[in-house]
Amino acid sequence: MTYAFDFSGFGLYADMLVRGAAVTLGLTAVSTLLGGLVGIAGASVAAAGPKWARWLVAGYVELIRNTPFLLQLFFVFFGLPSLGIHIDEVQAAILAMTVNLGAYAIEIVRAGIDSIPRGQLQAAQALGLHGRQIFRHVVLPQALANVFPALLGQVLIVMLGSAVVSQISVPDLTYAANFIQSRNFRSFESYLIITATYLLMSIVLRQLLNRFGRGLFAGRAARGQGSGNNNDSGSDRLPRNWRSRLLWRGARTLPTER
Repeated sequence: MTYAFDFSGFGLYADMLVRGAAVTLGLTAVSTLLGGLVGIAGASVAAAGPKWARWLVAGYVELIRNTPFLLQLFFVFFGLPSLGIHIDEVQAAILAMTVNLGAYAIEIVRAGIDSIPRGQLQAAQALGLHGRQIFRHVVLPQALANVFPALLGQVLIVMLGSAVVSQISVPDLTYAANFIQSRNFRSFESYLIITATYLLMSIVLRQLLNRFGRGLFAGRAARGQGSGNNNDSGSDRLPRNWRSRLLWRGARTLPTER
């Protein structure tokens, strides 16, 4: 059995495809910004916050990471109106994508924070910095540099996963494919075009963000990892209770080496 490809009628829907791609990229950009902020805030709490706050963050992370994104989207779009919170489909998509990305970003950034050697914090204290200054100027930049590839991968996963927002009538790429194939009945060609578009966007976005990351974090990851063998040992990491005092209470002294 042979199949005759026919792309002749797709030129009529070029504008819809472009708009769908723009919507997908726009949702990704906004949710990446907001989800990144959620990840940084949540990771700082998970690494050095009070116990009750760490439990809340852990519960949020486990809830989101162990439930389907489509269910989270439906909960936001169909469930929140039952509580008197009315948002449109685009706002629901952004909220669901932000909540989803934020949960994964928390664990990624927390791992980056825990990777910072003790010597970096001691050096910062020797320069007269204290708690929040050390976190902002020393710990966070190097932590983000160390885990930037993982964050980039998660952003791409969220972008590709955003295809399900078409289920609540967000006019993204997948919505455009569904609409086009319902009009010209060329399902294979429609989804082939959309697949190629997602592939192209993923490759281009990865390259752009990689260049952005190399420029933004130039040299920071290397300094964060250290050059000596002792930096790779567990004894070089700051104990969590002391990190808590350092980051949240502005402590200016560290315990002596055990």
